[in-house]
Amino acid sequence: MTWHALIEVSRESEEPLTAQIEGRIREEISAGVLHPGTRLPSSRQLAEDVGVSRSVVVEAYGRLIAEGYLEAVRGSGTRVAHHLTAPALPTLLDDGLVPPARWDLRPGLPRGAGFPHREWLASYQRALQAVDPGDLGYPPLSGADGLREELARYLGRARGVLTTAGQVMVVSGFAQALGLLCTVLSGAGIDRIAMEDPCHHRQRQFVGEVGIRPVPVPVDDEGIDVEALAATGVRAVLVTPAHQFPTGATLSPARREALVRWARDTGAWVIEDDYDGDLWLEQGARPLALQRLAPDRVVYGGTASKSLAPGLRFGWLALPAGLLAAVERTRSHRDLGSDVLTQLAFAELLRSGHFDRHLRARRDHYRRRRECLEQAVHRFLPGARITGSAAGLHAYVRLPHRVDEAALVGRALERSVLVPGGRRYHARPEGAAPALVVGYTAVPRTGIVEAVRELGAAYARRPAAAGAARCA
Repeated sequence: MTWHALIEVSRESEEPLTAQIEGRIREEISAGVLHPGTRLPSSRQLAEDVGVSRSVVVEAYGRLIAEGYLEAVRGSGTRVAHHLTAPALPTLLDDGLVPPARWDLRPGLPRGAGFPHREWLASYQRALQAVDPGDLGYPPLSGADGLREELARYLGRARGVLTTAGQVMVVSGFAQALGLLCTVLSGAGIDRIAMEDPCHHRQRQFVGEVGIRPVPVPVDDEGIDVEALAATGVRAVLVTPAHQFPTGATLSPARREALVRWARDTGAWVIEDDYDGDLWLEQGARPLALQRLAPDRVVYGGTASKSLAPGLRFGWLALPAGLLAAVERTRSHRDLGSDVLTQLAFAELLRSGHFDRHLRARRDHYRRRRECLEQAVHRFLPGARITGSAAGLHAYVRLPHRVDEAALVGRALERSVLVPGGRRYHARPEGAAPALVVGYTAVPRTGIVEAVRELGAAYARRPAAAGAARCA
C-alpha cells in the first residue's frame, strides 16, 4: 500500500522531515481518517513511499508511540492505538450523537446474544451445499424462488396472509420497501399519505424526503381513528395494526373492518407494517394480518430486524396483484435484487423449523423481561402505566399529566439512563401527553430493575429507593 495521498514531505520546508511525517499521521488520526486498529506500513515501506531514509520514519513512529497515538505489536506491525475513540457519527436511528449511558432503553434494539448463530450457520452451510451455479448470478428481482415459496407458506400459517409466492417480494428491510411504495404511489398521482400520530418519527421524515406529504391521523387505544382518516381525503395510509408504534395499541375488530371498508370504498391503498409481528407476548393467538381482509387493497410488509437482527437488512412484501408490476418496475431502476445467499439461508431456516424454535425461545425470554419491566414500573414510577398489547421490544409508559417529560428524560440521562420521551414521535409534540418509550431487550433483567429505579429517582426528584425489585 502507498501513502502518498496521506503523507507528503517537502524538503523546501523549514520543518524537519521527521516532524512533518509525525505531524501528518497525528492529524489524520485526530481527524478520524485513520481509525483505531488501522495498520500502518512498515518503516521501510513508508520511507520508500515518501522518499526519505528509514531512520526518519523510525524516529517519527517512535515519537507517536511514546505519545500514545500508535502502538507496536510484535508480529502485527505498527497500528493506530486501539484505545483512541473514533469520532461518533449520527445514524438514521438516532437524532444526532448518542450520549453514553450505562442503561440503554431505546426501543427496537434486539438482544445481540439472542441471534441463533449455530442454526444460522447450519442453514447457510446447507444452502451453500445445495446451491446451483446458476443461483449465484443476479437473483430474480423479487427474490429467490425458493425463499418466496417458503415466505408465502410461513406468512399464511403464522399471520393468515393471503398471498402467493409470485406476489412476495424480498427487500433489504422495510425502509427500502417504503421507498419503493412511495415512488409507485407518487407515480399514480398520490402526493399525500396518512400516517398514525404518534408514529416512528424517522418514517414520517423519510416519507417527506421522498416527496410525499405525511398527513397525521390520531391514534387511541383502539388504533388509528378511521373517521379522522376518511376526513383527510387521502388515498393511502401507513399503519401498524398488530402493535402500534409506539403506543402498543392493537387495532380493534371494529376499526379493522372500518379501515378495510374505507380502502375499498375510496380505492385507497393500505400499507401494513408488521414490524414486530413475530414477537407477540400476550397469552393466546396474535391478531391475524389486516391484509387477509382485503388482499387486493393492503400491502403487507414484514422484516427480520426484530426477530433476528437489524444488520441482516432483510424483509419482505406481500403485494396486491394490482401493484406488483409497478413495484417490480420501480425496483428495476434502483438495484439488482437482494443478497441471494442470505435469501437461501433464510429459506432453509424456515424450512427446517429452526426459525419457529428460535421465535418460541425469544418470546419466552422477552416475556420474562416484559414482566420484570411491569413490576419495576409499578414499584418505582407511581401513577405511570404501561399501555397497549405486550409484544415486540418496547413498552409505552404513560406518565401523569403533571410530569415534565423533557426534564425527566434529561434527569434520567444524568443518572446514566438513556430513554426517549413519547412526544418525539408525535406530529404535534406540544399537545401530547407525557410518556416514555422503553426498550427492555438491550440490557439484562437486573439492568431493567436498576434502570427503572434510577428513572424513579429522577421522576420523584429524590434519592433512589433502597433495595431492588425482585423479578419473578
